[in-house]
Amino acid sequence: MQSAERSWLGPHCLRLAVPLGLVCLAAALFASTRSLEFHNRGALAVETGPLVRYSALAVLPSACSARLASARVPVEYTLTRGETLSQVLRRLGFSGEEARQATAAIAAHVPLRRIRAGNRYSAMWNPNATVAAVDLTLEGDGRFEMKRDAGAAGPWRVDWLPFRRSTELRAIQGTLDGSGSLDAAIHAAGGPPGLAGRMAEALQWDLDFNRDLRRGDHFQALYEAVRLDGKEHGAGSLVALVYDNHGRRHEAYRFGDGPTFYDASGRPLEKMFLRSPLRYTRITSLFSEHRLHPVLNEVRPHYGVDYAAPVGTPVEVTAAGVVIFVGWDGGGGNVVKVQHGSDYVSAYLHLSRFAAGIRPGAHVRQGDTIAYTGATGLATGPHLDYRVKCRGAWIDPLTLNGVHDEPIPRARLAAFGSWRDSLRSSLERGVAPAAAAALAAAR
Repeated sequence: MQSAERSWLGPHCLRLAVPLGLVCLAAALFASTRSLEFHNRGALAVETGPLVRYSALAVLPSACSARLASARVPVEYTLTRGETLSQVLRRLGFSGEEARQATAAIAAHVPLRRIRAGNRYSAMWNPNATVAAVDLTLEGDGRFEMKRDAGAAGPWRVDWLPFRRSTELRAIQGTLDGSGSLDAAIHAAGGPPGLAGRMAEALQWDLDFNRDLRRGDHFQALYEAVRLDGKEHGAGSLVALVYDNHGRRHEAYRFGDGPTFYDASGRPLEKMFLRSPLRYTRITSLFSEHRLHPVLNEVRPHYGVDYAAPVGTPVEVTAAGVVIFVGWDGGGGNVVKVQHGSDYVSAYLHLSRFAAGIRPGAHVRQGDTIAYTGATGLATGPHLDYRVKCRGAWIDPLTLNGVHDEPIPRARLAAFGSWRDSLRSSLERGVAPAAAAALAAAR
């Protein structure tokens, strides 16, 4: 009799335990979800990023997606005034000892004083946000190529590759076709790789090359074509640019010392905020007061702009300021916040890691790399959620107009006007100025 009771009691208890366990699991999930929701409604109002299906990789065949996901991400920079080689290498992820050894190897070939503002360097990034290679070009001499000998764990090897460098001014004109690709339009017009990047740098405060370009856009560009040992190498400095974007005309003219570009009226194009914290990416979600939350499945505000990007893509701070927060912030994952003056704070969410030297109290300049994209926190795919606060209230980052720097002094406006008119004429005719010496005279 007792044996029969025990055989009945076992299945009966099991039938009671299973529903009870499911109820407990549901309660735990509900509590966890409400906790995340409470965080989302907090000061950062963190929202999850776009679903993976919105990514550019998702529409490609699986083999192509795998290749692109593992591809390295190259980024080009310009050495700024007061910046040292050691600082550059440390920001790129070199340890102190690695930076010292690389600097010593370079000094064995050229005096370090030869490395100055205006020299260009590029970094090749792995998908895991580690730097794979660095190239530093010295005007007229050669370039240093820095690579690891045995993958990510090996020592850095520095090779000096001398060359004879020459430049000549060239003018091109082109129109974006149905593909909407600026690189393709430049190639069709006879321009070199890299010119699109120079154009994006010149107009980065007024034209977002990630989202504003349209089919039928027309451009005219005057640039320095670079030859190494007599062979075509690529684009040097951009001298002038006119870009007609869907009926809106943008003009950029380099004038005077340094890399500053001015509009047709002599006002500098540089403004307080960059249009985008990433180069060559696309927006997948806009600032909105009413967006369907992809995790919580309810309509709520989205206080940022989402940019799709592979993990490890460098994130650039959009304005000069002071870092006020670096670390994990709940649903935002790894986050950096930067204070800009007394009115503005920018935030960068879902990061994979932080750049060297980025910590609370650190001063950053516009365009400095502060972190690398990822999918940390409440993120359904790799992307950057970029946000801006103005006097305590979230604002749409795409509406920031910025503030101009000082215009050209009145005493030099006549010289600028004459230089601008000569460049306009060259651009319209598609022919470079007759004398390259004129370029040096205007600087």
